[in-house]
Amino acid sequence: MTIDNRIQVVLIDDDPHLRQALSQTLDLAGLKILPLAEAKGLAAQLERDWPGVVVSDIRMPGMDGLELLTELHAQDPELPVLLITGHGDVPLAVQAMRAGAYDFLEKPFASDALLDSVRRALDLRRLVLDNRSLRLALSDRNELSTRLVGQSAQMLRLREQIGALAATKADVLILGETGAGKEVVARALHDLSSRRNGPFVAINAGALAESVVESELFGHEPGAFTGAQKRRIGKFEFANGGTLFLDEIESMSLDVQVKLLRMLQERVVERLGGNQLIPLDIRVIAATKEDLRQAADQGRFRADLYYRLNVAPLRIPPLRERGEDALMLFQHFADEASARHGLPPHELQPGQRALLLRHNWPGNVRELQNAAERFALGLELALDNSAFEGGAGATVEVLSGGLSEQVENFEKTLIAAELARSHSSVRSLAEALGIPRKTLHDKLRKHGLNFADGGAHSHTDELD
Repeated sequence: MTIDNRIQVVLIDDDPHLRQALSQTLDLAGLKILPLAEAKGLAAQLERDWPGVVVSDIRMPGMDGLELLTELHAQDPELPVLLITGHGDVPLAVQAMRAGAYDFLEKPFASDALLDSVRRALDLRRLVLDNRSLRLALSDRNELSTRLVGQSAQMLRLREQIGALAATKADVLILGETGAGKEVVARALHDLSSRRNGPFVAINAGALAESVVESELFGHEPGAFTGAQKRRIGKFEFANGGTLFLDEIESMSLDVQVKLLRMLQERVVERLGGNQLIPLDIRVIAATKEDLRQAADQGRFRADLYYRLNVAPLRIPPLRERGEDALMLFQHFADEASARHGLPPHELQPGQRALLLRHNWPGNVRELQNAAERFALGLELALDNSAFEGGAGATVEVLSGGLSEQVENFEKTLIAAELARSHSSVRSLAEALGIPRKTLHDKLRKHGLNFADGGAHSHTDELD
């Protein structure tokens, strides 16, 4: 038989009068109580994730409070156990605290002291179980959900669609805002397909200069243009037998779109300056952050190419639509960053969790990942105009020595790198770093950096 999860406090004391008095105190405070006269057998009745706390006297016949503490913590080391001691048992209570007791109360004690300790223990228990649930959800995932973290209905649907499309030969159009994870989805489609052993070639069309985009995509023969001394194999041809991922396809010129349409329809490519049609066996996955239908109506994107690409569209939901996925993702990235930097992982506090859920995430998963990295390093974060610090609600105090210096250097490097971008104002620099201007001022002074070092003019914006 297990103890009901609605029970918030298990109270154990062999003195019936004290047990009744304490039960009445807790009951009047609105807490659901299970009073017991002995500790023996309690551990077997508590599930590991039972959401309550245990209050027990130390000196009892049969199993005493210390033995109970040991037995309970063998099952769940994070279960809060509050111990009650008699007069003169303080050394014993200290021993219990060292063994992991949450708190101890020396008789006689005020009712308010008991209630305060129990409520704090229940808050801690809720926090522990919330974070445990997050980690369980992160670890209990198949291959696809390892890449696309989240349990929201939108993400479950997206993973279902990817699983269905991966087995086909269809070209795919991925729709999603900046930072939503379009390349992650494209790689998942490739790795779960029969082309997984072929190349995955990713190219950002928006990052290519107009003068080289055709050469990059289609390749060229020697002499095709000034400076073309050797044959170049283009991305389409290089991806033969595999998958080509074209990100920011909306940025392609109309001329290049014509050639892309031909390749999609005929599955052949012709190098610049060449006459040979080279057959291709590739899958094309395109991605865009724009409404291509609207772009086609405005004449900025070819309508025929839009209809050719839009056979199998996949929409990635923005993070603001995914509810508590933000918490799961944040914990996932923070744990990864902690391991990478050799730092202990930190638990999210209730106020921090609320802040993450409230934030609009305009930069989506990319923005969240950067925030999680700062949290893992103990750096101050600013989200939705509200600041919170890493660790357990305060800046993490890193161990002295080399590691502390590494973290300090990392922070200085981040700020110096942003300074080098020549921001026009202190405000823009602070916004880029995600910290308040006062904090920026303190950190610049701490690291011996000057705003003018970045090439900007410090007089354009005064520090608060």
